[in-house]
Amino acid sequence: MQLTRHTDYALRILIHLAAAPSERATIAEIAEGYDLSRNHLMKVVHHLALGDFVATQRGRGGGFTLARPPTEIGIGAVVRYSEPDMKMADCASCAIRSACGLSGILAEATGAFLAVLDRYSLADAARDRRGLAALIAALPAPMGSVSAACGPSPPRPD
Repeated sequence: MQLTRHTDYALRILIHLAAAPSERATIAEIAEGYDLSRNHLMKVVHHLALGDFVATQRGRGGGFTLARPPTEIGIGAVVRYSEPDMKMADCASCAIRSACGLSGILAEATGAFLAVLDRYSLADAARDRRGLAALIAALPAPMGSVSAACGPSPPRPD
């Protein structure tokens, strides 16, 4: 089973926020720190906001935070919300599907995968908050921020 980049980013964003639930993050901060596309992150954050996983605030001093405590955000729920199609194979268009048992086997495997994820919350994924906070603090600051303005930073290839 492989998750889409959208789900990967969604989980990274949520873990980042869970490391310091009372702090607000920005697209620029996460894009720069994790070397991810700002445009893609904007779509992911917007989608997470529509699903009530994050709360957003526009304007100066804006950004986003967790919409609920990390203990109330299930990893399985995030994956189900972020993955539009959990099918492991395209059995619907297969010529042998009417006699093949693979689709049932794959459906059972997907169910087992999700059942494991359902046992965990965002708090479990971010249980080492001190370690995560230290790693996040060491991430590159976004260009134009106070810390970025204090010293030179190497140019980023686009």
